Amino acid sequence: MDISSEDLTAVWLTIKLAVLVTAILLLIATPIAWWLAHTRHPLRGPVSALVALPLVLPPSVLGFYLLLTMGPHGPIGQLTQSLGLGTLPFTFAGLVVASVFYSLPFVVQPIQNALEALGERPREAAATLGAGPWDTFFHVILPLARPGFYTAAVLGFAHTIGEFGVVLMIGGNIPGVTQVISVQIYNHVEALEYGRAHTLAGGMVVFSFVVLLLLYGFRRDQGAKPLL
Repeated sequence: MDISSEDLTAVWLTIKLAVLVTAILLLIATPIAWWLAHTRHPLRGPVSALVALPLVLPPSVLGFYLLLTMGPHGPIGQLTQSLGLGTLPFTFAGLVVASVFYSLPFVVQPIQNALEALGERPREAAATLGAGPWDTFFHVILPLARPGFYTAAVLGFAHTIGEFGVVLMIGGNIPGVTQVISVQIYNHVEALEYGRAHTLAGGMVVFSFVVLLLLYGFRRDQGAKPLL
């Protein structure tokens, strides 16, 4: 296997990024999905469109505007500088923030679909038994919507693993800091090191296939609707 220490570092950095981003996304996406699944507010449409925007925007466009926003003259950049944190572009923290934005719809939508499929009856039944909102969510809604949360976690993790355009725009290509697998594959191809590129790219293909195979199998066992 033609893999270097730089490749292994890129693999480790990518896994660390994906795990952290997935955890953050589950915390952020759950209240958003809950609100979208139950509200009738006029802003529901615009918020849904905003959440889904990364699905249709070219990654370079999203990365460009995130770069401006988090740069020294952007609102987030000015905030982080006032807090003594510097700026986020070309740092691992910047990759995390950008990846959260880019993978948000892949986590929100499966959770939202699972919550909408439950309807109002579980909450109403729990309320008649005297359960509070938190008890209802953790002991009734969460177990019933578990397939949606599993799907969201897997899709968020896998999508973060495969990012390229956004991470290159925000993180650049700094070994050990922002050089993830997709960027490392690009480096090998640019240097005509096709053997090394094939090793990493082939690993990504196998990983993606196994993730989808397990996900479809789990959803079939749980009786959930197909993803597509």
